[in-house]
Amino acid sequence: MPETLAIFLATSGHSGVDRVMGNLIRELSSRGLAVDLLRIKGHGPYLPDTLPLVRKIELSTSHVNSALIPLVRYLKQEAPPVILTDKDRVNRIALLARRIANVPTRVAIRVGTTVSQNLARRGWLHRTMQYFSIRHFYPWADTIIVPSRGAAEDLARIARLPVHHIKVLPSPVVGPELDRLSQEVPDHPWFRETSPPIILGVGELCARKDFATLIRAFAKIRSERPCRLVILGEGRKRSELQRLAADLGIGDEVSLPGFVPNPYAFMKRATLFVLSSNCEGAPVVLIESLALGLPAVSTDCPSGPREILQDGRIGPLVPIGDNEALARAINATLDNPPDPALLRFAATPYSVKESADRYLAALGLLP
Repeated sequence: MPETLAIFLATSGHSGVDRVMGNLIRELSSRGLAVDLLRIKGHGPYLPDTLPLVRKIELSTSHVNSALIPLVRYLKQEAPPVILTDKDRVNRIALLARRIANVPTRVAIRVGTTVSQNLARRGWLHRTMQYFSIRHFYPWADTIIVPSRGAAEDLARIARLPVHHIKVLPSPVVGPELDRLSQEVPDHPWFRETSPPIILGVGELCARKDFATLIRAFAKIRSERPCRLVILGEGRKRSELQRLAADLGIGDEVSLPGFVPNPYAFMKRATLFVLSSNCEGAPVVLIESLALGLPAVSTDCPSGPREILQDGRIGPLVPIGDNEALARAINATLDNPPDPALLRFAATPYSVKESADRYLAALGLLP
């Protein structure tokens, strides 16, 4: 019988965590590692039923906060050598469940964002509860994983742990699936015709992604040159962003198609990718764009973009929320795009195979 890794997740089904963990699970199962994927009802990740050695186990609850007892039951029955989790609530439940179950299972928790920045806009109660959770529960973990050095330093400060106690592992992003999917033709008229340059944004339409700054920057660019803006994703800010584009007189040149299952076909045919976030961990879409040879401009948000873009050497970094600086950087990159081969090479540390090797070592599952 192959060794078993339990992975406990509760995702939206279309987030960066879904893509990262989906890639990792596929790679590990292809190497002969058995994976128990534990999920909450109505939550992702959603993976095909044909993956070898992947057993999907739906816990008998529809909310993370009520998953403690079902998870304790699973740990007592199965006692996997390791359980890997992602995001604070899931991490906390796994750490508590291991204590209650009193099994030798090692717990590896992952945090994919820069916690202090992600919580800066949250209410006092939410912020206080998560800081309490991190400071009191995370020291129980056998392994703590983050995707960037900046995220590690931030989490170490909050958890009051030595930074060397936290492992920085590149996310498993770049695999053969990426290139295959990028060959498809996007279901969008602008990508099926000869058109002006297309600027692309991808992500949830929320405050953290700050697409309002991108739209304001695009309005400045549009006044100087023909171009179009496409933002893939769905979220609560949709109506607000549409109104902003209309108020700026660029509504006809801005498209918000919503969530699309294959953003890579858009990336392959876009002219430039822009990350306008005010907070990240190690943005998956930025890595994906580079892997497809798509030039990128990013805010210098904490954390990840500076590491991925090599301190601005392969793509400009601009201050958060500065639409004028963003417009200048976009114009400059449109005028003088970097060599696609250089961009693809910069994405190689995030290959699925290399990342999976690092994860197996961190989880203690290497032979």
